[in-house]
Amino acid sequence: MKSKYIQNKLFSRLEEKKRLLDKQRPLSKELILKLRDEFIVESTYNSNAIEGNTLTLKETRVVLEEGMTIAGKSLREHHEATSHSEAIVFLESLVGKKKLDEEDILKIHAIIFKDIEKEFSGRYRQGAVRILGASCIPPNYVKVPKLMKDLILWIKTNPEKLNPIELAAFAHYKFVEIHPFYDGNGRTARLLMNLILMQNGFPRTVVPVSERKKYFSALEKADKKNFAPFVNLMAQFVENAMDLYLGALGKIEQGLLPLSEIAPKTSYSSEYLSLLARKGELEATKRGKTWFSSLEAVKDYVKKRERKIRSHS
Repeated sequence: MKSKYIQNKLFSRLEEKKRLLDKQRPLSKELILKLRDEFIVESTYNSNAIEGNTLTLKETRVVLEEGMTIAGKSLREHHEATSHSEAIVFLESLVGKKKLDEEDILKIHAIIFKDIEKEFSGRYRQGAVRILGASCIPPNYVKVPKLMKDLILWIKTNPEKLNPIELAAFAHYKFVEIHPFYDGNGRTARLLMNLILMQNGFPRTVVPVSERKKYFSALEKADKKNFAPFVNLMAQFVENAMDLYLGALGKIEQGLLPLSEIAPKTSYSSEYLSLLARKGELEATKRGKTWFSSLEAVKDYVKKRERKIRSHS
C-alpha cells in the first residue's frame, strides 16, 4: 500500500498488522463467527448511538440476541437495532461481489429504514435537508441521482489511486457530503465504508460513539478541504479492529493496560502518552473512553525517538 493522507507511523503499523493478519488466513470458522457476532452488536450499538439512539450496549445485545424488548425504550429504537443488524448481514453478501452498484446502496438504506419510515426507505430525498451542527449545505435534491452515480464510478475507478483505507474513508465522507437520504445517511455511510474495507481484506471496523465529538469535528474539517484528520481517525479505528483480530489470534499482546497504569513505569505522564496515542505515534487502542497500550510499545516509541534525535544531531 501507499499513503497520501495517513501519518507515516500509523501507516507503517497498519501495513505490518495487515501482513500479519493475512498470514493467518484462512481464519477458523469458529473465530470468524465469534468476531462477526461481536461486530454486529458493537456496530449496531455504536452507529445508532451516534445518531441519538438511547439503547445501551447491553440492551442492544439483549434486543438482537434474545429478541426481548427494553422497558422505557421506544419502538423506533428497537427497530433501529434489528434493522441495522439485518443491514450488516446484507452487507456481508456484497463482499464477494467486488463491484459496488447504486442499487446496493439503496438496498442497504431500505433495510435500515424498512420498519421505521417505509415511505423514505431506499429512496433518495425529494427535498432540501440540513445537517445539524454542520456549516455546509447538502446539494439540491435534483442533483442527488447524478452525484450518487458519480460517487459509485469514483469508488470503482479510484482515480486518485488511494489505498483501501483512504478510499473507504473518502467514500464515507463523500456520501455524507451528498446526503442522499432524508435520514440514515451516517449509518449508511459507515456501512459503505465497511463494505470497501471488507472487500479489500480488512476487518470489520466500528466507529465508536465515545469518539462522536472527534468524529463530527473531523467531518467538519473535511468540509473545509482538510481531509487528513478524518482519514487518520478512520485509520485509527481500522487499527483498533486489526488489534482485536490479532489479539483473538494470539498474535499481539492481549494483556494491554490503561495508559494510567503504564505511565508510572515510564518517564512520561499518562496525559502525554494519551497525546501520543491520539496522534498515532504510540501504538495503542481505545476501548470506550480509555486508551490501552503496553510497556513494550512505549519502549519502542522511546527507541525510535532516540534514533531520530541521533540522526539529526
